[in-house]
Amino acid sequence: MEPATTIRSTIEDYIRKQGYTLQYFADISGVNAGTLSAIIKGTRPIAMAQLDLITQGMNLEEGYFYETYGAECFVESAPHWRRLEPFLQRCAELDKLDCIQRVIQQVTDDRSYISELFEMAEGMLERGQQKAARMLYECVAECEKYQHSERLALCQYRIFTLSLGQNQHDNLRAAVHFEPYINRLDEERQLDAIKDLANTYASLRYWDKLFSLADELGHKAEIIQSFTKKKVNKESRVTAYPLFVYQAYSNLLKANACECRGEYTEALKYTEKYNNLVNIPNPNDEDMIYINMFNRWTEVNTYLYNLMMGKKEVLPIYVAWIEQNEKETLTALVKIIEAANKYDMNIDDVLFKFDKSINSILSDRTLSEGYNEQLKNDLYSKLLFELAMYYFNREQYSEGMQKLVNCLSSAIRINNSNDIIQCVALFERYRYFASQEIESIYHNLMEEVYSYYEIKKNHGYTLV
Repeated sequence: MEPATTIRSTIEDYIRKQGYTLQYFADISGVNAGTLSAIIKGTRPIAMAQLDLITQGMNLEEGYFYETYGAECFVESAPHWRRLEPFLQRCAELDKLDCIQRVIQQVTDDRSYISELFEMAEGMLERGQQKAARMLYECVAECEKYQHSERLALCQYRIFTLSLGQNQHDNLRAAVHFEPYINRLDEERQLDAIKDLANTYASLRYWDKLFSLADELGHKAEIIQSFTKKKVNKESRVTAYPLFVYQAYSNLLKANACECRGEYTEALKYTEKYNNLVNIPNPNDEDMIYINMFNRWTEVNTYLYNLMMGKKEVLPIYVAWIEQNEKETLTALVKIIEAANKYDMNIDDVLFKFDKSINSILSDRTLSEGYNEQLKNDLYSKLLFELAMYYFNREQYSEGMQKLVNCLSSAIRINNSNDIIQCVALFERYRYFASQEIESIYHNLMEEVYSYYEIKKNHGYTLV
């Protein structure tokens, strides 16, 4: 049965009420009069391009008819890919995600469109239409959930990367869900998948899991590299980076895991390993980008691990390096303040030197999604917590309390339970020094935490 109001009846009513002739409306809309007549009579289907022209001619907003068009063309009648493809693409361009969801739920009964939907999702991802792409990947994954296929695994990989955001519990859930699909991917694509998964666990501070994935990454990269006799150029390879990068990055991740577990001697050992791995013969221009990157990391991390072992004499060299490498300021400051708290160092001069940088970092809350931003969010919270500790240790309680409630707010925003617990414990230790204003802010933040966990309890949510 047709809906009570069809697109063609709406067009016909509009022309009549405006007092237009068919030819006049054809002229203002840009649709041929004969074509327009056939559309109104129902003897010719409406193409997407014609629908957009008609909508514009009627002075309606773009996509005004899309919901009705989806129902008429793809739900109530057998869909044809020749018409479905431009419809989904236009919906993605106009961010009409409800229309996409409604239509793909219907058309996937016909499994013949699964390959086309997957390829379309890939195209949307390349064009930055991430939400629409994710819908199509989820649709394809659902249709192929009982298949042991590489396409299913690739869909799950795409869904995983598109799921990463600021909520750490959601990120953990996405990581746990995706991990079983890694081995179904093409061997080379597995390298990027493991790398992305390892970065996610790094932001979650799962150091043992990070080390395990880093070890797997290095092992797989070594095997693939042993079978690859010649360099593959950037345009034709499957991996995002040259193969030697994955072996080197594996050791960098291991060094990071060791550092965070307080194993600084081991961290230095893995730093030396990745420094040696990037010394490849006959590097090209792209190779040199990564070689220089790892060389910088070798230098700075050597300073860092020595500082974390209590070698205070490296601090001026480390600070000088940061001044020449501003992009590393956030990471470096976190570590310097952490070392200061651990070894009771006075770093007031360092904080003064980087005062503008610190204020800039703490005021930058326009963070996007993805694992790099996960790491940035994590570092942001750690910076605030370490600053709070530093000020408390130096009896600057007002400054410490302000940083602490800011840290708590950040931890709540990204749903980091460990940081929330640490902040609460530290606040209770120094509560006596909290002003009435800070007490009020703290109370409101704790109400927010309470409300969130009440919602979780009432809806039966679990962590993963």
